[in-house]
Amino acid sequence: MWANVGIGPYGELFMDYSQFIPNIIEILEKYWRLFLLEGLKNTLILNCISVTLGTVLGAFVALMRMSKLWILRFLSSLYTEVIRGTPILLQLYIFYFVLPGLLPFLKLSQFLWVSIALCVNSAAYVSEVIRSGIQAVDKGQTEAARSLGLSQGQTMARIILPQAVRNILPALGNEFIMMLKETSLASTFFLYDLMTVCNVVKGAEYLTLEPMTIVALIYLAITFPLSKLVGHFEKKMANPNSYRSHKKKEAKV
Repeated sequence: MWANVGIGPYGELFMDYSQFIPNIIEILEKYWRLFLLEGLKNTLILNCISVTLGTVLGAFVALMRMSKLWILRFLSSLYTEVIRGTPILLQLYIFYFVLPGLLPFLKLSQFLWVSIALCVNSAAYVSEVIRSGIQAVDKGQTEAARSLGLSQGQTMARIILPQAVRNILPALGNEFIMMLKETSLASTFFLYDLMTVCNVVKGAEYLTLEPMTIVALIYLAITFPLSKLVGHFEKKMANPNSYRSHKKKEAKV
């Protein structure tokens, strides 16, 4: 296998793409287990942990921002603005290098520190998604529920949240897709995600474009169907009666 750099008749360097496809095929035959069973697996695990825990934490932050206590609103607003206003790579560095030294008694693995950093980052964005979804529900719903004798907690759980879910779920799907791509920053700390595997293959085969193309295709094969699925549910939830009316039309025919 040769690097895709050629030498011209006058000694100049140029990119040689004649072996591009054969090199990709050879790399896949040799390293497909590394790409799929290690890189893709670790990327998906990292993404699922980050988004799942980020959603739970984001829900608490969203409720804090809507609280009547000013201290809770202040703390949640400060957290959201700091996390959303600083680069995610900087946050990863702080969680990976600084916090283990400040909190040595936790004894967490490198993988967990990076997962927590991504979770904290995701929660800041998810909190705004949840808060905007809840506030999008008509205030008359709350007033009607309270007039019927429901407490604030019962109103939120039985009336507001079921309606807010329609606004929240599509945005959470987009957050999952965005975080899937942002986990590529974990390669900075050699956690054997997809980009780490790409760097390993580049160093082993002295090829750059081919491994990056393979990783790009893997990401695209995951994100493209997910984005189409999220878009489908977004349209369906935006007009919940469209599916029923379509079924009625089919039944009449």
